Amino acid sequence: MKAIFTLLFLFSFKFLMLSQNVSVLNTKNGSVQIQPILHGSLVLTYQNTTIYIDPYGGEKNYENIKSPDIILITDIHRDHLDETTLDSIDTSKTIFITPQAVYDQISEKYKSKITVLNNGQGVHRFDIFIEALPMYNLPENPPSKKHPKGRGNGYILTIDNAKIYISGDTEDIIEMRNLQNIDVAFVCMNLPYTMTIEQAASAVLAFQPKIVYPYHYRGSDGFSNIEAFKKMVNDQNKNIEVRLSDWYPKG
Repeated sequence: MKAIFTLLFLFSFKFLMLSQNVSVLNTKNGSVQIQPILHGSLVLTYQNTTIYIDPYGGEKNYENIKSPDIILITDIHRDHLDETTLDSIDTSKTIFITPQAVYDQISEKYKSKITVLNNGQGVHRFDIFIEALPMYNLPENPPSKKHPKGRGNGYILTIDNAKIYISGDTEDIIEMRNLQNIDVAFVCMNLPYTMTIEQAASAVLAFQPKIVYPYHYRGSDGFSNIEAFKKMVNDQNKNIEVRLSDWYPKG
């Protein structure tokens, strides 16, 4: 009996630990569970549909998470296109959405699962509308070698009546600043790859999502100051909820 109690306690504790980083976005007909995973990777769950974005960092990060119905990949770099992690996930029934550059680079075994979306294109899957947006570094001309315009995708997911924006690796481009009616935004901020916290805050204040998650904030010199980002946003607009989540393992 004691052994059973111990096992139940350990299972419950593990479940609580797994759940601590999960938040919820209420929609008209249900809710979307939002689970940050690592760096630029997250999982969204709506009813019976599970969406992985840029699965990265190894199979342990996805233990006890339902196999994906949809995988979105934003770009070709290894923290977005991580085939070691993909190989560890059950993708037998998964639909992939990727830009052409990812399709061209990914292993042949995945190509038949892929729907290619280029910037400005969209597709319905599982009653979710998925739209591909530009993501790129500035200045646009000459094109950046890190993230040139047209190679990678940011995404907007319309789930029920909610719009969720995933920036991908970008700077504060005009396409992001002009977004409207975004309920949740995942906005990157790390140098020298994407943008500063000042750029990110300026962009967020321009398009005013209801909720913003700073993510993808580990750079070549450590972590961006997401607390300072939150202050910059809320000093000028207290109505934007800035959610600071655990995107990186401690230590």
